Amino acid sequence: MELEEEKRRGKLRRKACSAAISSLDDGCLMHIFSFLSPIPDRYNTALVCDRWRYLACHPRLWLRVDRSLKESEAGVFPNIDSAVAAARPGDTILIAAGGMHLASNIQIKKPLCLIGGGELPDETTLICSRGSDSALEFLSTCKLANLTVKAELGCCLLHRSGRLTIERCVLQCESNPLDFLSCPIVSTATAEKFSSSVKYNKDGVSVSRTRIEGGAKAVSTSGDLVLQRVRVIYARTNLLFWFDMEHE
Repeated sequence: MELEEEKRRGKLRRKACSAAISSLDDGCLMHIFSFLSPIPDRYNTALVCDRWRYLACHPRLWLRVDRSLKESEAGVFPNIDSAVAAARPGDTILIAAGGMHLASNIQIKKPLCLIGGGELPDETTLICSRGSDSALEFLSTCKLANLTVKAELGCCLLHRSGRLTIERCVLQCESNPLDFLSCPIVSTATAEKFSSSVKYNKDGVSVSRTRIEGGAKAVSTSGDLVLQRVRVIYARTNLLFWFDMEHE
């Protein structure tokens, strides 16, 4: 009897909490959503109901890249270049699933989060055209999640400085006779010295649950970063990587 009573009270408390948060106005709810991580928390809130979907996907919380949009809409851009240019430091850019998004030598010099809009990373693909050094070039602390990035020559991601986090992505260098010229991740970050014995260690790359395919090797570094804490899981059709690149 006591157990059943406790369950009943628990249900009542959950209903009361749900009713209380639903009674908040749109501005309060949107402010709460702004503190959630884009993936998976804010993404999941959009699945609760139509109202929460509208608020969780509001342009104030996201910038969006959608090539299919025919009429201009606030916070929505036809390509990644324009979205990155318009973004403020700390913004999140949601890239629509379906089709191919061109990404060639796009420099990112401010803290941003780029996220694929599909359920799987294969549903949102960035294509780096042949002859480009990289699809994306990072000169600030950024996060990349749920995206597929393909490059024929050169590299998928070029890390110059800052801390780059790559989660649940696919980095793929296309098969080519010149495979030795391509590499999914390249880092040129070097440590700034303040004295003969002190280094500034803000730069680094963190990779988790990411497929890396093709190229001469998965990672190349010409700076001060070294590969650390490498883990690989063998799946049926691919390999999933976890590793860090940090100063020694």
